[in-house]
Amino acid sequence: MTDQDDTVHRSGFACFVGRPNVGKSTLMNALVGEKVAIMSSRPQTTRRAIRGVLTRDDAQLVVVDTPGLHRPRTLLGERLNDLVRETFAEVDVIGFCLPADEKVGPGDKWIARELADAKAPVVAIVTKVDAVSRERVAEHLLAVSQLGEWADIVPVSSVKDIQVDTLLDVLVQHLPEGPALYPEGHVTDEPEDVRIAELIREAALEGVRDELPHSIAVVIEEMVEPDSEDAHRDVLEIRAHLFVERESQKGIIIGRGGSRLKEVGATARAGIERLLGRRVYLDLHVKVAKDWQRDPKQLGRLGF
Repeated sequence: MTDQDDTVHRSGFACFVGRPNVGKSTLMNALVGEKVAIMSSRPQTTRRAIRGVLTRDDAQLVVVDTPGLHRPRTLLGERLNDLVRETFAEVDVIGFCLPADEKVGPGDKWIARELADAKAPVVAIVTKVDAVSRERVAEHLLAVSQLGEWADIVPVSSVKDIQVDTLLDVLVQHLPEGPALYPEGHVTDEPEDVRIAELIREAALEGVRDELPHSIAVVIEEMVEPDSEDAHRDVLEIRAHLFVERESQKGIIIGRGGSRLKEVGATARAGIERLLGRRVYLDLHVKVAKDWQRDPKQLGRLGF
């Protein structure tokens, strides 16, 4: 680490990379102090490069959360990997996330090789240290140190707020000097309709079969403000489509008598109302877009 002059203001971009489901989105939300990226126990939840902005007196850090790097089996998977590579080629510092509750494996070694030629410094971040013993954390830190050449290695827990501030200091030290890039109070540049679609997808991901999460996509079709005559109600109407790849998956999302879709709607609506600070009427419909993950035209229509 280098000494930092307190009078210097730094600003720039960091991105988190790692295998799917290693805690990247949770860590970004913890750093920003607000839920910017959706979270799920399902791998490959993140499908976009999502920016979260953290501003303090001496620095502004823009954290880019990326999809998990993985060996792709579909065109969507290939495009997500390309997105990750494009992102870490453009940032000032890279955070390589490796969970303490899993041994360093082939996937981590593959990503380490991908990062070996990165122009930006790479900080190895050992996540989920609250889930294991101190002895296991020490073993994992040693394994990570032997995996490559890292600018720093920082163990953290986003859930227990362990060393999150330390990680922030480390990332800031690798940023160039410069003015703030976003206005104070700005936490993300994600469009409102995209954040709403992601909250719906997050609700749909919970409790479904292992193969189904990858097949779910959400598109906001319409957001309708109340008529002037009904303005006192201040209820925003949102109509959205959930796309799956097969008819059998449609039935899983809807559930018996529509019960599951109602649960998804209730959960998503609560999150959207917290985000917008107003009441929402949410109208969800499930549609089939056959094998959309492998179809270039359908990927384009769904925003990939």
